[in-house]
Amino acid sequence: MYKKHLITCSVIVVLFVLSKLFIYSTTLKKTVVKVKPKEDNDVPVLDTATLNFANEPVPVHDPKVAGKLSHSLKKQSFKQTHNNLMHLRAAKLFKVIEPILKFYGIPDDFKYIPIVESGLEQGVSPKGAKGLWQFMPGTARTYGLKVNSAKDERLNLKKSTVAACHYLKELYGEFHNWTLVAAAYNNGSIKLARQMKVQKKRNYFRLRLNHETGRYIYDLVAVKQMITKPGELGYNYGQPDYLSFN
Repeated sequence: MYKKHLITCSVIVVLFVLSKLFIYSTTLKKTVVKVKPKEDNDVPVLDTATLNFANEPVPVHDPKVAGKLSHSLKKQSFKQTHNNLMHLRAAKLFKVIEPILKFYGIPDDFKYIPIVESGLEQGVSPKGAKGLWQFMPGTARTYGLKVNSAKDERLNLKKSTVAACHYLKELYGEFHNWTLVAAAYNNGSIKLARQMKVQKKRNYFRLRLNHETGRYIYDLVAVKQMITKPGELGYNYGQPDYLSFN
């Protein structure tokens, strides 16, 4: 009799534990939130009055310009939804880059060039550009960087940023427009000047350029928005190492 009673009690205990586990499992499932990616036509609504590069306005009233900017914003949104390491690295590197840009009179927005050019990685491009500022060997030497088998100062953040400032100031002396300066940094001053002469236009947003340079300013503005106004693109920062998408 005692044995039967013990077995009955054991069964009741097991059933009780299983019921608790089921309830816990059900509750746990309900707390898991799956992120639904934004649809292609779900374009962030931005304050267009503040959209600019180096205080030069982006003419988003032009449908073509608005379309290209929307594409760049969605591209950057997709990248950063899956990875917030760039934001963490940028915050650290900007502490070095910002005061150097300010000292040489370069607009603060040029700090986003290393993100677009290299993704803040020190790798080498197929063409041989290297470092955060993606200097070609010849250009690097022209602006005071040592590039040889023993030393490559393109990998030195401070020195390469100073070299970039000298290059950017020289480009501004040629183009007198910071948006064109950024485009020339990507495409080369000779190629950009040639296109401006052939097309008889001095407005970046009216020029027909190669795919990379034609998207360059849009990508810079998109990265700027991503970092300075993440809320407009649907991001919330929680813990220092966590980025969530609404």
